[in-house]
Amino acid sequence: MDADASLLLRSLLSKRPVAALATLHRGEPAVSMVPFVLPAGATDLLVHVSGLATHTRDMLGHARVGVLVMAEAGGPWSPQALPRVALQADAVQLDRGGAAYAQAKAHYLACFPDSEQTFELGDFSLFTLKPVSARLVAGFGRAYSLVGAALDGWLREAAPPG
Repeated sequence: MDADASLLLRSLLSKRPVAALATLHRGEPAVSMVPFVLPAGATDLLVHVSGLATHTRDMLGHARVGVLVMAEAGGPWSPQALPRVALQADAVQLDRGGAAYAQAKAHYLACFPDSEQTFELGDFSLFTLKPVSARLVAGFGRAYSLVGAALDGWLREAAPPG
C-alpha cells in the first residue's frame, strides 16, 4: 500500500464517527449503524450498544461481524471509488466490573461525551470488535487486503495520537 492510500484510509478510522455493522440475524444478514472508537495504539474498535437492539443480541449469538467505514459521499470521488475500509471482526462483550471496561468507557466518552447518560442504563454494553481481516479501498483500482501482523500494524497507526 502506498503512503497516500495509507493516510487516506487511516483517516477514515480516526475521523469518521460511525460505521455500518453487519451481523447474522436469525440466519440472515442484517446491517445497522453504530458509533465507534479506535483508541490510539489499539487494534480493537469499541462500540456501546443497547441490549434492546437486534445487533447486540446478534453479536452475543454469533460473534463474527462485518464493519464498513467509508468516506463522506460527494467529495472528489465518484461513488464507485469512494474510499472505504471493510473489516471482518469478532465481537466480545466487556465485563462491566473489569479494568478493560473502565478503560474502554474512558476512550468512548472522550470521543462521544454526550453518551455519558447511556452508560447509566443497564441495557447498554461495551463491545470490542477484534478485526481478523480488512479490505481497504483507496479509490478506483486501488484495493488492498490485510490480515495478521500487517493488519494490526495498520490499525495501530490508524488511531489518532492521544
